[in-house]
Amino acid sequence: MSRMIGVDVGGTFTDVFVLDEASGLAEVAKVSTTRPDQSGGFLEGITQQVDDLSSVAVVVHGTTAGTNALLERKGAKIGVITTEGLRDVLEMRRRDRPRTWGLRGDFDPVVPRDLRLEVPERTLADGTVRTAVDLDAVRAAAEALLGKGCQAVAILFANAYANPENEQKAVAAVRKLWPNPHVSGSSEILPEIREFERFSTTALNAYLQPEVSGYINRLDSALSEGGFGGEFMIVQSNGGVMGTETACRLPVRTALSGPAAGVIAAGHIARTAGFDNVITGDMGGTSFDVALISDGKSMLSPQTSIDFGMVVRTPMIEITTIGAGGGSIAWVDKGGLLNIGPESAGSMPGPVAYGQGNTRPTVTDANVVLGRIDPDSPIGGTLDRLDVQAAAEAIDTHVGAKLGLTTTEAAEAILRVANSRMAGAIRLVSIERGFDPKRFAFMPFGGGGALHTGAILGEVGIGRAVVPRYPGVTSAMGCVIADMRQDFVQTINTLTTALDVGALAAVMQRHVDDGLALLDAAQSRFDARETVFEFDMAYVGQTHTVSVPVDVAVRRNRVQALTISDIEKAFDAAYHATYGRLLNNGVRRVMNLRSAVIGRRPKFDLTALAPRGGSVDSARTDTRRVHFGEAWHETAIFDRLALPVGAEISGPAILVQPDTTVLIDPGLTGRVDAFGNTIIEADGAQA
Repeated sequence: MSRMIGVDVGGTFTDVFVLDEASGLAEVAKVSTTRPDQSGGFLEGITQQVDDLSSVAVVVHGTTAGTNALLERKGAKIGVITTEGLRDVLEMRRRDRPRTWGLRGDFDPVVPRDLRLEVPERTLADGTVRTAVDLDAVRAAAEALLGKGCQAVAILFANAYANPENEQKAVAAVRKLWPNPHVSGSSEILPEIREFERFSTTALNAYLQPEVSGYINRLDSALSEGGFGGEFMIVQSNGGVMGTETACRLPVRTALSGPAAGVIAAGHIARTAGFDNVITGDMGGTSFDVALISDGKSMLSPQTSIDFGMVVRTPMIEITTIGAGGGSIAWVDKGGLLNIGPESAGSMPGPVAYGQGNTRPTVTDANVVLGRIDPDSPIGGTLDRLDVQAAAEAIDTHVGAKLGLTTTEAAEAILRVANSRMAGAIRLVSIERGFDPKRFAFMPFGGGGALHTGAILGEVGIGRAVVPRYPGVTSAMGCVIADMRQDFVQTINTLTTALDVGALAAVMQRHVDDGLALLDAAQSRFDARETVFEFDMAYVGQTHTVSVPVDVAVRRNRVQALTISDIEKAFDAAYHATYGRLLNNGVRRVMNLRSAVIGRRPKFDLTALAPRGGSVDSARTDTRRVHFGEAWHETAIFDRLALPVGAEISGPAILVQPDTTVLIDPGLTGRVDAFGNTIIEADGAQA
């Protein structure tokens, strides 16, 4: 059992990365994503590369099942049992609206009002139980929800983060009569202050449980039937992995798990190649996902809005997503402006060139018409040839004729708009957050990212790009690389001067014990185990908090208590770094404790992916006319995987491989490093 498999399911393709740790060899596969049940493509991709599943030690999956269910509103029919008077929290949200400056804007929560039932109970903000929960009313509410066909239920009680007693009793009562495990209590999912965020996260967890757990269980059963006896794990949105049991219990943590895996892989590849600062651009069939890694660390956000009013408060890698994937449709609006997306052709029917029934042009169609994609070697392995003529006709009809452009001009216009949108997303995560993109390298991956490298470098002003060895399956590779991680949160809500450090240490110890128990239950081996603690803190009177990392010694799995002075000094340092000053006579307040227990999984040697031998001449396969800017260029075509370490290729050139196409624009040079990455820079930049 020496093989590890990472599987990432995207909107168009399902990517598989197989690593044989014994030999150091890697294999990749790319198959069409199957809808509506993605498990078909998942299993097809694995069986293409692995005949005997008993030889596989670990399968790690980055899934979009949860994200898609949220975005498409295809979760389960669920109910809510809540405190009297709090029935409409999910609807009122933060008194916001979909269009801030509009006069109207409708929003329907995932739980309709008739399925949100109230029961007598009340816990005060200080944890005092003012009204004990009426368990007969709870049982009656649960029976009523079952009678209306609810598959899952969320129990959302006021101030349950401060004292979960009432809520825990209600959860226990409901679980005794509920016919499945899909019962979510807010004090279990998010024991943190802020009512709407806690209610929203818990309700969305219940909304996803039947869909995600059913999907994971189908995969688990199919793998077992195929002889798999290793460990099956799921990537979390925080970039770590968790066991399938945890994923079925906390499916809300799988939102954006696929893109998160790509960022983890990009960070590891970039650090190994000598780049601690990198901006990633994951271009798939539906979207372009951008993330920033600074000093080797990806940015974590404590809260994300999947869509308007669908707030998930759980640590997630900060990823900015726009609808500019290879399958994004190009269209001209009534004002005569060319637009890209957000509608996508997806995996079926796909771009016009796929010949599967779509008639509207996409970004991929523009690349095909301009000669940037080889029509005789489409990625994915399911098509024999791309239909260049059909793609050109679609561009003429829907773009060229409306804007008075030739086919070539219209295709270039489509790419210019797409590139501009992608550059805007990169500026959003860099310049608008105080980072100079000139200090960063750009790492394009996904099936289409490396086709747009030169345009992004030129538009944003980034000096170089690092194209991974297998860009089309980078997210699948990230599944293999990701560490195991468990996050915990607990609201403290007290002044530092009144902080009970003994009680705080007890909470930290509970987090460590629970996290280590989950690591111990895993079949994985870890090179190291780490614990990370930070506080959300602010001055009294402030609404917004700052993240305050603290160094806490953990010896023989026992947490060593912090002092109040330690916490105050850490807050002063974090606050000054954020705002450049401290408040005179300000009173410090601790809002939340956040803990993470991390099992560092072994990382494979990326030199195993590097090419062995070969020459530039033998790797050159052909030439083809390709359009760049305003002219056609006779462009050299290379088998990228056959290029040796140290090879330098001057643009214009195209490097082809089974999972993607790498474009080197005129004026740029690509160099193969010791790990098989291609470093693309302006001519003479390295010197």
